[in-house]
Amino acid sequence: MQRIVVLNPKGGSGKTTIASNLAACYAVRGQRPALMDLDPQGSSMRWLRKRPDEAANIHGIAGFERSAAVTRSFQLRIPAECDAVVVDTPAAVEPQELPELTRGADAILVPVMPSDIDIHATAKCIADLLLVAKVRRSQNRIGIIANRVRAHTLVSQSLMRFLSSLDIPLVATLRDTQNYVRSAEAGVGLYEMPRWQVQQDLDHWWRLLEWLDAKRTAPLQSASAAAHENTAGI
Repeated sequence: MQRIVVLNPKGGSGKTTIASNLAACYAVRGQRPALMDLDPQGSSMRWLRKRPDEAANIHGIAGFERSAAVTRSFQLRIPAECDAVVVDTPAAVEPQELPELTRGADAILVPVMPSDIDIHATAKCIADLLLVAKVRRSQNRIGIIANRVRAHTLVSQSLMRFLSSLDIPLVATLRDTQNYVRSAEAGVGLYEMPRWQVQQDLDHWWRLLEWLDAKRTAPLQSASAAAHENTAGI
């Protein structure tokens, strides 16, 4: 089973947007994804409840909920039939929590918005992943997503200069568009919206999906690595 963690301690970076759309991408192409929401705000689960009945199935796990009636491991269990889980993490994650959040992850996606505050927060996030969570660069598990980017603006140019200095792959650049707002309101992913409306945005997702699919076929340099062949394309 492929495990993808969407993570950035800075709130408002677009974690839920990316996690929900990624789960929808997998569902559309016939995979069996689970969407695990660890954020107390529960945004991913609200999006999932809005999904039309005819939409491709995504198994939801409300990981932010706590129950004394069941163990934590039972609450976070992933059905055996699921072949991918996308984890939407909360904001304000402390560095010491990162090892647990990233353990067993085939891919760690770090979204960053084009602002000085977000750039600074992301620099610290990457440092904590490398130094505290002990994610080795050689594993190539960390991917940066530049989110809500407006081309040819000074702040977007500053973001790109910062990203080029990280020696961490930039796996997608998502533009600032109302399509993501419409997606959130309707409980669907971009791949489930009219193609004429979202084609420009789908082109940006191709690179991300290709990078993640490579994680499925290339084993990690760790005992917890798992690999699956990519059997379907969008």
